[in-house]
Amino acid sequence: MKIHDISQEVFACEVYPGDPKPEKNVLSSMKNGDLYNLTAFSMCAHNGTHVDAPYHFYPDGRTVDEMPLDSFVGHACVISHSGSITAKDAENILKKAEGYSDQCAKRILIKGDGVLTEEGAEIFARAGIKLFGTESRSVGPENAPMAVHLIMLHAQIVLLEGIRLSEVDDGAFILNAAPLNLAGADGSPCRAILIEL
Repeated sequence: MKIHDISQEVFACEVYPGDPKPEKNVLSSMKNGDLYNLTAFSMCAHNGTHVDAPYHFYPDGRTVDEMPLDSFVGHACVISHSGSITAKDAENILKKAEGYSDQCAKRILIKGDGVLTEEGAEIFARAGIKLFGTESRSVGPENAPMAVHLIMLHAQIVLLEGIRLSEVDDGAFILNAAPLNLAGADGSPCRAILIEL
């Protein structure tokens, strides 16, 4: 069984402009004569590799702990795409995903610098996918991400942002991107992995 870690290291991760950076605080260190090593840290729920829940943009939306775990875990496919993901591109991506299996088409990970457009988001929303992942810090255009988020999150699609797929070929996998169980949170960091089928 081959496992691909598709997560960023937290303390060195890319941070969305304006978000706080993760901070590490060593509370005890055996090098300093303490009995044990102990680390505390603080971070934004949307630092590095993370998931967005509907509550991120909808005040009455589901929080990350209210989303079903099968949204984050299950068959998935990796598909390469560069540039804008238009409605036609989204339809083609869905066809490729369905070529692997109906289950793989429920969780789609875009490899490359693909940026989802509103029209593309509408196609994925109508298709009823469970999760959409991207290598960028935001699923939509970074200078105007809200519209795409609203479409996808309204459809209860989990957004997995900040993944790393350069070492992964296009294909079908088992994905585990389970979030931390953070009650009432709009998102959560995760250790996203892909398992080869």
